Amino acid sequence: MRYPASEKLEIIRLVENSHLSARRTLQKLGIPRSTFNRWYDRFLAGGVDALEDRKPRPKRVWNRIPDQVRDQIVELALNEPDLSPRELETSNYRSRSA
Repeated sequence: MRYPASEKLEIIRLVENSHLSARRTLQKLGIPRSTFNRWYDRFLAGGVDALEDRKPRPKRVWNRIPDQVRDQIVELALNEPDLSPRELETSNYRSRSA
């Protein structure tokens, strides 16, 4: 379940002001300690704004072609329109290793 930042802050305040231990309070609220700890660290570092959900985004694309290589392939494809993709790859490989 996703919580808005206001509810995350309310949970943080409940845990901070509870007469029970943080572990017991979180247990009663049904919030995993790891989730609470992540929220709390973000709150301490950046305040209430840091509790807002962030959109997931890929950190890095594993098979991204480097810009320089992509430019070479595009240039070769434009200069040799009759070559198939496999022939373009082979030609580009030969030109890079030479």
